[in-house]
Amino acid sequence: MDNYSIIKYPLSTEKSIRLMEAENKLIFVVSKNSTKKEIKKAVEDMFKVKIDDVNTFINADGEKRAYVKFSPKNPAIDIATQLGLM
Repeated sequence: MDNYSIIKYPLSTEKSIRLMEAENKLIFVVSKNSTKKEIKKAVEDMFKVKIDDVNTFINADGEKRAYVKFSPKNPAIDIATQLGLM
């Protein structure tokens, strides 16, 4: 799979903005059959950043979300600005 089929789009909700500011995390909607390692590699390749942790969650609608925690030297707000979320 290529990076753009793994990462569908970033979420811009109140919760995601709060996580970005407080915990240096961004939330992405991802392909349902992608693994945490694939998500980590795709985000690192797409944005040229270092990732500390990836947590995934499948909501009631069957949509898989990835909570991506960036390393302290890569602020999530910079990535959000690059994506046009801020």
